[in-house]
Amino acid sequence: MSTDIQTATFGGGCFWCIDAAFRRIKGVLQVSSGYTGGETTDPTYKQICTGLTGHAEVVNIEFDSKQISFETLLAMFFTLHDATQLNRQGNDVGTQYRSVVYYHSAEQQAQTNQYIAKLQSQIREGIVTEVSPATTYYPAEQYHQDYYNENPDQRYCSLLIAPKLQKFEKDYKQFLVN
Repeated sequence: MSTDIQTATFGGGCFWCIDAAFRRIKGVLQVSSGYTGGETTDPTYKQICTGLTGHAEVVNIEFDSKQISFETLLAMFFTLHDATQLNRQGNDVGTQYRSVVYYHSAEQQAQTNQYIAKLQSQIREGIVTEVSPATTYYPAEQYHQDYYNENPDQRYCSLLIAPKLQKFEKDYKQFLVN
């Protein structure tokens, strides 16, 4: 793999929204919804939903750093969720929905910590985003992959994800795939 091809792993609530947003970005080569950060080997969605596996719902993003930087992806990630909500995003509650960046290099770790410090200086509420080294990543079941695009009329998608994506696409239109 070229050194220009890197991986970013973000958890910010239900992975369907994060997945849908990053699939629209130039320089993103592959997006996969899955689980990481816990103790259970090869977890299932049913196991994840118990909150007992230690895993978070995440999106694993393979990207070309010559086309889009990790810092830009990080900024996008922080606009897609509320980093001040501990172990939840809206009505999705549990440690599996925690705000987390799993870094794949010391550089990603430093960039994440710097970004969080900058963001924290601009808001009152405490940012609770976990910054941890990447661990074994387990892809979610096939039906979770590209869920929003496959199920745009599903109630959760139309009520919660669609409005977020509209704002995301407006804010980051220069980065969108044509």
